[in-house]
Parts: sequence; structure tokens; C-alpha cells
Amino acid sequence: MLRLRTAGLFSVLRADLEALVRIPSVSNAEFDQSHVAASADAVVGLLRGVGFDDVQVLRVGGGAPAVVARRPGPPGAPTVLLYAHHDVQPPGDDADWDTPPFVPTERDGRLYGRGAADDKAGIMAHVGALRVLADDLAVGVTVFVEGEEEIGSPTFLPFLTAHRDLLAADVIVVADSSNWAVGVPGLTTSLRGLVDCVVEVAVLDHAVHSGMFGGAVLDAPTLLARLLATLHDDAGDVAVAGLVRAPDPTVDYDEAAFRADAGVLDGVRLAGTGPITARLWTRPAIGVIGLDAPRVASASNTITPRASAKLSMRIPAGQDPVAAMDALRTHLLGHAPFGARVTVTEGEAGKPFQAPTDSPAMRSARWAFAQAWGTAPVDIGVGGSIPFIADLLDVFPDASILVTGVEDPDSRAHGANESVHLAELEKVVLAEALLLERLAQS
Repeated sequence: MLRLRTAGLFSVLRADLEALVRIPSVSNAEFDQSHVAASADAVVGLLRGVGFDDVQVLRVGGGAPAVVARRPGPPGAPTVLLYAHHDVQPPGDDADWDTPPFVPTERDGRLYGRGAADDKAGIMAHVGALRVLADDLAVGVTVFVEGEEEIGSPTFLPFLTAHRDLLAADVIVVADSSNWAVGVPGLTTSLRGLVDCVVEVAVLDHAVHSGMFGGAVLDAPTLLARLLATLHDDAGDVAVAGLVRAPDPTVDYDEAAFRADAGVLDGVRLAGTGPITARLWTRPAIGVIGLDAPRVASASNTITPRASAKLSMRIPAGQDPVAAMDALRTHLLGHAPFGARVTVTEGEAGKPFQAPTDSPAMRSARWAFAQAWGTAPVDIGVGGSIPFIADLLDVFPDASILVTGVEDPDSRAHGANESVHLAELEKVVLAEALLLERLAQS
């Protein structure tokens, strides 16, 4: 019955998703924040449309607008908190997109557009499940759709603290992860944490003529490159001492499939050793995500006195973020090339997450996903971070947290040509409806 209802409602759900994608709700402060407010208002309309009378737009400490909607369940029924976010990443260069980023476009069964997968599809997973169940909804439900996840959820913990009673739940469903593959669902049981920093290398008080002084002094970009090269060994494994590795996963990622999914160029060797899933989920990873050095177009014949890089380090379950940052700082300061002055400025930090794999809520989710897809879900890790998961656990330590997927390996979240597989989204909606039904029975 729920499968038929889902199929019958899906065209309307898709239209609502397209309407959300058209709102350029980029939470980065460089963009017009009125669009973030507009997307919050659109979510309010969707939730009122599924029978929620208690719907509020709330902010804490100047944060972005979050939508909170509540519908009590029958006496004795559990309460389920459904989380998603309505803000999106900047679109980047329009030239990198095959179609305009905020014009939802279907090609080959996928809907393209910024936020189509991350995470406006997550919103529609919740809205869709609530529409499918309608008056048969037999649990209490609180929907929490925040507006600043893509900038690190800076007011998330104060928001949880301020509205603890409003958001309290027995089970929390976070629809902001990925499935194993198209046709194979996934339940995210681990997430790597995050620490980042900016490292600066300085060699001169000021720029000097490269012809007159070059040869006796190496420029800062060259020395920065030498320093960054020490972060990995010759195999590409992280070479920073004192970092934790979690046990290897029980599933692996076919190399050919990984290369295709990631768009690895022919001839480029993969970095690291051991199972690919271990490299992605249970071991540390360090990347350079930004550089400050003279632009090629404006370069002059001078020795550059300073250069800096922003480093992003993903850390596995079991790794304390403070200890990880200390290890990274110690490594950078201890490998200063040619005595260059190295300065490390700390940035964000987020804890990793490890879920129990056999809780009652997880068993209900496994059943629901298997029913929706016709195949058992795979327990997956995610190399990316969802730092607010740790905040949820801190504020609601007795809640069971389920991290579910609306994406697949080709969704390209955060990149150009982001998309959601529409048939998979329909299965996500059905799975969540089945999950809510099952939780009511338990």
C-alpha cells in the first residue's frame, strides 16, 4: 500500500523539489541571504501542507533561519526527529555546469541543480514520507531543517541548547548522506571528523628582485610546497605521527568503479595503501583546499616573501580532534624547510561518529530499506564529515541516530552538475515511510 501511495505522489514531490532547487539559498556570507530566508519560508509551506500546524522559523545568535515543525503522536508513541538542511553550497563557475545550477533539469533519470541532492532531496524525503503516511502517521514527529549546514552549522549547538525541549526525540533521522550505489541502499554507520588550519611560510620581510637575490633565498611558495610534501609518504599515506586509524571496513570499493565515480584521470595512481574503503572511511586524510600565493596573471619577477595554504584533515572514529590538530601542528612546525618561519592558525573542528550497528532503531531501518529496495542495505562509512552529529549526541545522549542517504556516488554534491537519481529518491521516500510505520509498531 505504501509503495503505491509513494508512486502516486512522486510527481508532486518532484515538482516541489524543483521549486526548492530554484531558490539559490547559498548560506555563504558573500551571497544574498534573502534567498536563504526564502527557502526557509518555502519549507514552512511544505510542512504546513502535510498537516503540521505548529511550524516556526527560529534563529539563535544571528544564525541562519531554521524551520522547526511538530506533530504529536498518540500517547506512548516514540517521537522521531527528522533532520535536513535547506542551505546549499555556492554554485562555482557557471561554465562548469552543463545546465544553469539553479534551473532544475532532468537528464537520463537524474535531476540536476545545486541542492538537488544536498540536501533539498533530504527535505523532500521527509516531506514525502509524511505525505505518504498522512493520517496513518502513528509516531510523534519533529522536523528540523536548518539553514547553515554548508558553512559548518556555527550556531547549531546553541540552537540545540536553546530549544532542547522542542527538539527532544527518541530517534533522530539525518537525511544527509549517501547510498552505496544506485540500486543498493546504504546506512551510514561511521563518519570521519574534521580539523582544518591555515599554514603560512614566511622567508622575507618584503618581496625582493628575483634576479638580484634569487639563488641564495628560496621563495615562500617553493618552501610551502616542500612543507606540504612532507604530509604524505611516497605511497600517499598520511605521514603525520600520532594519528589514529580505525579498523578496516568489511566491504571494499572496486577500484575501477571508484576511478569512474571520482573522475580520476587515466594514468593517475590512487594514493595510499590498503582497502580503498579504509582510505576513504577509517584512516586520516589530508588535502590542500586553498592557496594564497601570487596569481600567474599578476606575477612579477620577485621572490615572494609569504605563502599560505588551507589544509583540511579528515579523522576516523576514535580520533580526538584536539589531539589530531596538535599532531598536525607539531608536524608542520617540526618540518619547516630551510628554517622558514611557519605559522599555523587553527580553523574548524568536528568529532567523528560511530553508530551502533544493531540497535532497535537500526534494525527497523535495515528492514525498511530492504523492503524499499528489495535488497539489504550496506553498512557504509562516509569520508566526509557531518560535525553536528556529535552535537546531537552531546545534547540528546539517549537518542538513536540514523544517518540515511539521498545521494549516490554520482551525485557530485558540492561540485558542478550536482544531481539526484529520481528513482532512488522515490525509494528513499518509501523507506522513510516504512521506517516511521515500523517505529510506531516497536
